[in-house]
Amino acid sequence: MLELDTKLSLTPATIESSNLCGYFTDDELARIGTHCWEGYEQDEQSRQHWLKRNEAGMDLALQIQKTKTFPWADCANVAFPLVTIAAMQFHARAYPAIVNGNRIVKYETFGADPKGELSARGERVSTHMSWQLLYQDVPWEEQEDKAILNVSIVGTNFKKTYYSPSLGHNVSELVLAKDLTLNYWAKSVEACPRKTHHIPKFRNEVHENVMRGIWRDCLEEGWYTSAPQVNTTTQKQEQDNRQGIAPPRPDHTTSFPFLEQHVDLDLDGDGYAEPYIITFEKGSKYVVRIVTRFDSESAIERIAQGPRKGRIIRIKPVEYFTKKTFIPSPDGGIYDIGFGVFLGPLNEAVNSLVNMLLDAGTMQTTAGGFLARGAKIRGGVQGFSPFEWKRVDATGDDLRKSIFPLPVNAPSDVLFQLLSLLINYASRVAGTTDITVGENPGQNTPAQTTQTMVEMGQKIYTAIFKRIWRASKEEFRKLFRLNGLYLPLDRPGPGGATRMDYLSGDDMIAPVADPNVTSDSMRVQLAGAVATRAQAVPGYNRDAAERKLLQALKVENIQEVFPGTEGQPPAKDPKVALQEVKEQGSTQRLQMELQARAQEFITELMEEQRLNNAKIMQLQAAAAESAANAQSEQQYAQVAAVNAQLTLAKTRSDELTNRINAVLKAAEIQSKHAIGMKAAEKKGAAE
Repeated sequence: MLELDTKLSLTPATIESSNLCGYFTDDELARIGTHCWEGYEQDEQSRQHWLKRNEAGMDLALQIQKTKTFPWADCANVAFPLVTIAAMQFHARAYPAIVNGNRIVKYETFGADPKGELSARGERVSTHMSWQLLYQDVPWEEQEDKAILNVSIVGTNFKKTYYSPSLGHNVSELVLAKDLTLNYWAKSVEACPRKTHHIPKFRNEVHENVMRGIWRDCLEEGWYTSAPQVNTTTQKQEQDNRQGIAPPRPDHTTSFPFLEQHVDLDLDGDGYAEPYIITFEKGSKYVVRIVTRFDSESAIERIAQGPRKGRIIRIKPVEYFTKKTFIPSPDGGIYDIGFGVFLGPLNEAVNSLVNMLLDAGTMQTTAGGFLARGAKIRGGVQGFSPFEWKRVDATGDDLRKSIFPLPVNAPSDVLFQLLSLLINYASRVAGTTDITVGENPGQNTPAQTTQTMVEMGQKIYTAIFKRIWRASKEEFRKLFRLNGLYLPLDRPGPGGATRMDYLSGDDMIAPVADPNVTSDSMRVQLAGAVATRAQAVPGYNRDAAERKLLQALKVENIQEVFPGTEGQPPAKDPKVALQEVKEQGSTQRLQMELQARAQEFITELMEEQRLNNAKIMQLQAAAAESAANAQSEQQYAQVAAVNAQLTLAKTRSDELTNRINAVLKAAEIQSKHAIGMKAAEKKGAAE
């Protein structure tokens, strides 16, 4: 129990103060720092087992190769990528489904809305908050991308949501599970009485916070004037090994390790522990900042009457952290599990089997043996190159009798079958079976069977999507609340939203992403089904259904592509449309008849032209032969006769070509005339 001489009064001045360190003596601040440090160490001890499992899972995901000396030095050391494949497949599905387009947040509206005010407010809030996440808080999308991949391996990470005075806007940043220390057996983030965030700060950042009056003056403290001490814990060394970096040598550019603890402390001595945020340097436990973790006196619930009137019943704290969950921990711990934990043993077994098979193959192909005294060979290792022969002082028969190869068994088929079994079941656990990762299940597999297999394979992902969707909803509610506190009243943001739009209704905020839709094809199918029903069944908003379909197809500039049917002329009467179809059909039949007749006549002419062309070729050949053999006047006369026949045949060919062209043109004119007559008859009937 922390006992202090100074009793802090909860007044508007203390609640709104940027730093409460000035209310306490240096000795009391040192006791507060020590108390917070002891609580932090207890929480760290409670999660040591989880940290070790998490580090092992991360090593598997990053395929870290650890030094092996068995069965011999530099033996096979393959890290099979089971966890890596599972994490990448989940990330490839989840990231596009959760961050889909430029609309991230939606504001639900329920109940009657005759004037459209609720819908207009929802549109303003949705547009403004989506802009804040994608364009104002620039790192948000990159950190969301990283958070989805990290949560699939580790099982848990957090988002810290707050208003940054230095940036002038809301921030929602990723906090890895290893950097937020909670008691492992806490029921939830909100119910956890102590949360410690590891926040490294560079020297300039510390200097800026002191100069702005946000932090207590520490510029003359020994830990600040000297080079920061580098954290050399086992976990830190393993992290550096995974990242392939060497620990930095401490100098004046090394960051200081600070701890920001969200803790309940009774600083006013009334028996109720109030929520505070206490920031202190990790090595020296030097407290630099104390602030309340509630906004105003309205968060304090007091006894209204009686002898204990005015005593605190409860204080509703402001929660900064939102937990993302992959799969809830079966033992009830607050840190959940990911692929790195529940695929870890399988992955280790697969690694062992793969390395055993490789080592067995190495021994079979490179094993030595025994040399008897009869083998007169110079000592040492003998290496051979292609086409190389070595001279020895022994006969071939002596060598055969004196050299005995080491008997080595071939790689075991049983081990290979066991390896296939483990990989198969690991894929089932992770949901990365062939059909769900884009591989062909077989040419003869029916389409309905394939679709059913895909849906069943995505069941595990649907449940995880729901958990991430739930966490995103809570994160957006925190941002909604911050907008109600810090957004300008008179200066609308993008979309036209002002602070008035955020003063109530934070329970209506939600992500645009649908947790039940886990793929683009499913999204297009659902939107297409709604659009089809809208065309067939009266009562649907057809424009909205069409826009949903275009949105699912990821069409850009939807308003430009499809402005909607409002203001357009009404659709034609079905009877009139049916009559037009019939008339169009009769016109088409007439055109087809004319085209058939013309085609028949043209076919006859073309057949005659083909025969005439064949005759021309025969006459040309005969004329050439006669001219080559002509020796007398009679033979020259025959050549002249053949040339005359050739001239007549060519003339006939030209006539046939002209007739074919004329028939085609006449058929075209007649078709246009028939269409004109039909139009005139229709006009006359209408008059």
